Amino acid sequence: MTSVQKPQISFQLKTFTDDPGHDWCTTLALGAAMDAAGIDRVVVSDHVVFGENPDAYADPRLGGIAGGRQPTGPDGQWLDPLIVLTALAATTTRIRLGTAVLLAALRRPAVLAKELATLDVLSGGRLDLGVGVGWQREEYEAAGLAFERRGRLLDHTLEVCQTLWTQQRSTYTSPELSFENIHQMPKPVAPGGVPIWVSGTVNDAVARRLTRFGSGWIPWGPAMRDPAGAIAAMKERIARLGGDPTGLQVLGHATTAKHPDGSLDTEATAASAPALVAAGVTDVRVTCSLPKDVGRATDLLRELVEAFRAATG
Repeated sequence: MTSVQKPQISFQLKTFTDDPGHDWCTTLALGAAMDAAGIDRVVVSDHVVFGENPDAYADPRLGGIAGGRQPTGPDGQWLDPLIVLTALAATTTRIRLGTAVLLAALRRPAVLAKELATLDVLSGGRLDLGVGVGWQREEYEAAGLAFERRGRLLDHTLEVCQTLWTQQRSTYTSPELSFENIHQMPKPVAPGGVPIWVSGTVNDAVARRLTRFGSGWIPWGPAMRDPAGAIAAMKERIARLGGDPTGLQVLGHATTAKHPDGSLDTEATAASAPALVAAGVTDVRVTCSLPKDVGRATDLLRELVEAFRAATG
């Protein structure tokens, strides 16, 4: 696991909407504005298909979150995250590019490894891969995969990716897939491959995944509400499984504050960051709508970054 030198601030770029006429050029421009304003990481989400039971998102037994509600209906517009990040790689220079999260198991592992390595190389090593098992049975069925095996399928996908990223002459054997003497280039920029962030609750399966693959943890469910307790519990599990949790990066969510007119109160929002950092959070995620005017959005983001740096030192 790797560590960061200072707390980072990240932002989710909204790449989904119920509006069929949405202006996606503005969306990409907002991503570039985040880069210009000094945001450390921009992330995008993933859905490949939708079934007609979005209420399943509110069921923690399926991987959802209690009280959760999908932001669109089944016919909402959802862009592919890796293509969006490729477009952002071409229009930004320094911001890290992440998925939060990619349903990696839905993709064929060797093809995904190639796509991610290519994106990482083209972006100058700026890619972060956030992964999770998801909550929607229909997506696995549409991919011809068993929803009940989604945890193992994710592990298998990550095993293949890391094998191809780190071995010049790759050999891999598992019940799902075997190959030997396989060459795949280019490799990602970092020697260990694209950094992997694992999403999930505090449990042994997620801790084991973090121990094997993870640079960072994206807490989910109850873990989001108690950062200090959840981080301590996850690090204890990682250590018990033989891992070293010392440099574990962790996502936490800032408390979004607004002015009476509904605009973002940057100072009050940034003021929630120090407590998160003290709890062990290394990446503070701010979630809010941005002005459609890119100039105004850039100014607001700059204010937010300045307030965040001042609050976290």
